[in-house]
Amino acid sequence: MTTLAEAPTSVYRRVLARPSLRRVLPGLAVSALGDGMSMVAVAWLALQLAPPAQAGVWTGLAVAAYSLPASVGAVVFSRLVRRMNGAALVAVDAAVRAAVLGTIAALALADALSALGFVGLLAVSSLLHAWGNAGAYTMVAEVLPAEEQIAGNALISTFTQAALVAGPALAGFLTAATGPAWVILADAGSFLVLALTALPLAGRSTTVRSGGGGIAWGELLRRPQLLGLVAVTCVLYFLYGPVEVALPVFVARELDASPGVLGAYWAVFSVGAVVGGLSAGLLQRWSLWTVVVGVVIGWGLALLPIGLASSIWPGLVGFAVGGVIYGPFNAVCTALFQRTSPPELLSGVLAARTALTIPSVAAGTLLGGPIVSEIGGQRTLLLSGVLTVVLGVAVAVVVRRPPRGDG
Repeated sequence: MTTLAEAPTSVYRRVLARPSLRRVLPGLAVSALGDGMSMVAVAWLALQLAPPAQAGVWTGLAVAAYSLPASVGAVVFSRLVRRMNGAALVAVDAAVRAAVLGTIAALALADALSALGFVGLLAVSSLLHAWGNAGAYTMVAEVLPAEEQIAGNALISTFTQAALVAGPALAGFLTAATGPAWVILADAGSFLVLALTALPLAGRSTTVRSGGGGIAWGELLRRPQLLGLVAVTCVLYFLYGPVEVALPVFVARELDASPGVLGAYWAVFSVGAVVGGLSAGLLQRWSLWTVVVGVVIGWGLALLPIGLASSIWPGLVGFAVGGVIYGPFNAVCTALFQRTSPPELLSGVLAARTALTIPSVAAGTLLGGPIVSEIGGQRTLLLSGVLTVVLGVAVAVVVRRPPRGDG
């Protein structure tokens, strides 16, 4: 049997030969382009709507609201979506995103949007995102054999990261030229494209009953390795959360730079993540925990240049290297879930993982607001980098004898 490590090109060709994935992957890429644009536009619109003295707090609230309520939706809507296949989960989430982001853009263009209303609508837009995310990777398990699933995961990750290369850079230009509301409207359109590409595949019978019994907390708790991986991921994401607040404040207030500079930081990160994501197959013979420790420590070290230097270029280099390091993380970790979870419970297990990891980012983002207000954007970035390295070293100590053959 040919493995991804031995012949990555042929495996990617086999993955793309699957009609359902070939149809949905471009939609995922387009919506990722929109999300990449919103990485700049959401923060910039929050800065415009917030009182100057509370810029960090409202930016943190807005960024968190774009993701945090997904955890609530993962639980509240579990019975509603439990009979949906992967494509249906993707389509429903994308439709909600498109409708609510379009409403935000219309209100902002009419000068009828407050900071509180902005945060509230962003929260509504994210309610089904845990299930939408689970749906994309459930599709991989529905149509691909186990030996091709890392490649399928990597394609989803790298297709979306490739779109994020252009998204922030394009958003920086468009935000400066037209304002953030138009960029958010474009994001709404991108999710409409995804909904329309996934909808024809919704409800088709598959070999995996993706909905199972709803969100699968019990299955996650019964598997210590999965639970440990989720725990480490949650802490990593928590320490990353303040970066999303600190970076726009650092660029706009401390460097006195344009939205284009903010877009450039996210763009170089995404370029690196594409390179790293496509190399995921080369890591499948490594111990899972070796990969995890390397990613955690490497990402923390990559934040140090922007936290220590007063110019733009060291930070850009650090973000690019950080993207390469982080790129394979999701594909490799998701493959472990796909291989060890019962097929009928897979989307529920993945939704449980997302329901736990999203609040970690959001909690870090919310905490990042007051921290940025207190010590500034650059010092917050430095603090995040140092604490992330400490986390990686701690995990390395705990798993100094990593299990073999787990991913």
